[in-house]
Amino acid sequence: MRQSKSLGSLATWPSRSRSNNSRSNLADVSEAGQAWPTSADDYELLDECGKGVSAEVYRARCFTNGRIVGIKALNLEWLATPLDEVMHEAQLMKAYKHDAILPLYCSFVTGQELWMVMPYMEGGSVAHILRYKYPEGLSEVVIATIMRKVLEALAYVHKQGDIHRDVKAGNVLVDGEGNVKLGDFGVAATPEREADWRGPKTRNTFVGTPCWMAPEVLEQVSGYGTSADIWSFGITILEMAHGHAPFSKLPPMKVLLMTLQGPPPQLEASCGSRHFSRGMREVVARCLNKDPKKRPTAKELLEHKFFKQAKDAECLKRTLLADLPPLPQRCNEIRAGKAATMARENERASLASHISYVTDVAHGKTPLEINFLSARRSSRRRQSGALAASFPSSRSSSSSSSSSSSS
Repeated sequence: MRQSKSLGSLATWPSRSRSNNSRSNLADVSEAGQAWPTSADDYELLDECGKGVSAEVYRARCFTNGRIVGIKALNLEWLATPLDEVMHEAQLMKAYKHDAILPLYCSFVTGQELWMVMPYMEGGSVAHILRYKYPEGLSEVVIATIMRKVLEALAYVHKQGDIHRDVKAGNVLVDGEGNVKLGDFGVAATPEREADWRGPKTRNTFVGTPCWMAPEVLEQVSGYGTSADIWSFGITILEMAHGHAPFSKLPPMKVLLMTLQGPPPQLEASCGSRHFSRGMREVVARCLNKDPKKRPTAKELLEHKFFKQAKDAECLKRTLLADLPPLPQRCNEIRAGKAATMARENERASLASHISYVTDVAHGKTPLEINFLSARRSSRRRQSGALAASFPSSRSSSSSSSSSSSS
């Protein structure tokens, strides 16, 4: 039986030596007054709905109330953030009260995992929907409808003095009725929580996903504030328009250099058979200004004419979610196909590049020196691959021979 402890209140945590022979009586209470148990024994994991380097997401059932929920299980051994900071993040999520933000029912540690219990979002993430059904991207009206809700969520978060720091289609979730919610505040930050802030409402920690990260976040020179989320918001619009984020096929270090040294990506008037309005292109251009002081706020963007065309949740249910199979089935289909194999390869390459980056920074290397080393490593990998291809294994050779003889 797994040992569990709640993140709801430090004072109510059971000690690590507490007996596990009975279920925990600890419970977190949601805004609606619903009590949620904080023991893994009170939940049944039904289906896996997503998997990353350090976390897995499940569809689950709560035994005490019969509700279907989503559980995000984070492997604490893979998290670089100390547990007390993770506690702070959990409390931050529980404090948010907005219909466009995914609520956190409760959270607790069980074994080497942090379980975060949330509503089950049947539609899954917009990134998952793009990958499964819309690889070329979404229509302008659908994008406006989704991103207006994301913008409402950001306006609320920023008003609280917080920063999300990982805005992307993978963290924009849709339920079965077409309601959109911004989730995954696992790296959300408050300006007051650390001593390494440089100036009011800024932060200088390297957290987020490289393709969506603002230049000032990558530079880590003068810190960053809520405008970093606005850059990521603009990149997410491009992601939904094209089916993928700019530079998404490049290794993280190359993304870093392209973001810092190149011009900001922009939205073209047309993409295939789809046309994007001047208003939509203007929103992207304003969000992707390299000077964070010149980017609009989330509240200002809500007044832009592009978002006036946004529809309601019913529209997304009829369009975006139409004919989609259940989320667990989609996950299994993607996992069984070539796309899943490529995802695992990209994941390994991304992790290797990040480890190399951290190592190089720790040794005091400059970005240009890191770029040189990254290019040299890539060249060595290509040479190694070419060498392996020129000397096939004995197994493949014998298989080829037997195939030839049988023919």
